[in-house]
Amino acid sequence: MEIVRRRPSARLLVLAAILASPALAEDLLKLPIGDPARRDRTVPVVLDAITDSGSGAAIISAELPSRLSGVRLLLVGEEHTSMDSHRVELSVIEALVKSGRNVTIALEMFPYTEQKLLDDWIGGRLSEEQFLAPGGYSKSWGYNWLFYRDVFFFARDRHLPMVAVNAPREIVSAVRKKGFQGLTPEEAAHIPSKIDTESPEHLRLFKASFDDESFHASMDEEGWKAMLAAQCTWDATMGFQAVKSVSGNSDPKAIVVLLVGAGHVQYGLGIERQVRAQWPVPTASVIPVAVRDDKGKTVADVQASYANFVWGVPAQTDPIYPDLGVSTRPRPEEALLEVIHVEKDSPAERAGLKEKDLLVSLDGASLPDREALARGMSGKRWGDAAVVAVRRGGENVTVIVPLRRKSKD
Repeated sequence: MEIVRRRPSARLLVLAAILASPALAEDLLKLPIGDPARRDRTVPVVLDAITDSGSGAAIISAELPSRLSGVRLLLVGEEHTSMDSHRVELSVIEALVKSGRNVTIALEMFPYTEQKLLDDWIGGRLSEEQFLAPGGYSKSWGYNWLFYRDVFFFARDRHLPMVAVNAPREIVSAVRKKGFQGLTPEEAAHIPSKIDTESPEHLRLFKASFDDESFHASMDEEGWKAMLAAQCTWDATMGFQAVKSVSGNSDPKAIVVLLVGAGHVQYGLGIERQVRAQWPVPTASVIPVAVRDDKGKTVADVQASYANFVWGVPAQTDPIYPDLGVSTRPRPEEALLEVIHVEKDSPAERAGLKEKDLLVSLDGASLPDREALARGMSGKRWGDAAVVAVRRGGENVTVIVPLRRKSKD
């Protein structure tokens, strides 16, 4: 969440649908939570520099590996649609490889059940076109491939292992709906046997991440806890799978770099907390933070407990590649997608797409699932348009969505 829009991820929107509580007036970068040794002070955010939150010193990327000499699991928190986030990820990986570390790249974007796809990519058995074909990249991840392309080619060119670490989406959904006790043995087998969901600080952070007024409605405490349980399921499963990929490696230079949304990394309360409690592996975190927020306000400092290393990046008010601005859930019985949230000021909202619309097609191509929607948007650029056929209240409606960024006053 480097640009501090505090915009919920698509998966959290799917979890919460349109339910939430009144917005909390808390600065996500200034919460007095996390590591007791760091949570009561701040450290500066310096453009194009890395601040070591332990000492407050600003360092360059070449100095980072020496400060990670004992670390076996490095969490790099990203904003999925920030190109600068992905440049930071690549810079971190390049610096570690250059220093002689034996790097494995772990990925939030793929459930661990899709490992073969990554093995085939690294092994050179798939061309880029084949990797992006139906059943490939977009099956698991809806964000534009071009955000991640440089990291994937760097890994393949240098034969760096890439591992899928996430929980299958349907398992996380089952946790939210039924709780851990309601899972079948087959469902429970996909996630760690112990998942800690009882951190008041994590709940505070989780609530503070939602401040979109259109998103907030009437979530009760039980609803928040169900959502947090799903978040913790992601955290624990990704931590477990990442640790598993390094724990059997006796090479002291081995390190797993987990690329994951910043919400799973902030304040050490997500993945790191789960790892620390069950699989004690030396862990550290890097999170890019924009030096100005989306309203133009300078971000001069952050709470020192926010991350072990804070990398200052330029402000970015719009993603480099367009998206419609909707969150969806599949309606498999009809082979359609239902809109469950329309982001404020998005192309979708301005064009008139509505919650409960059923998406039928995009530019004439059917939309039976999110993969089809992601593939359809992957070739779009700002200035293009998307022709979306929807079913609304029993009627078929065609909505032309100009893909335009909102002008800033």
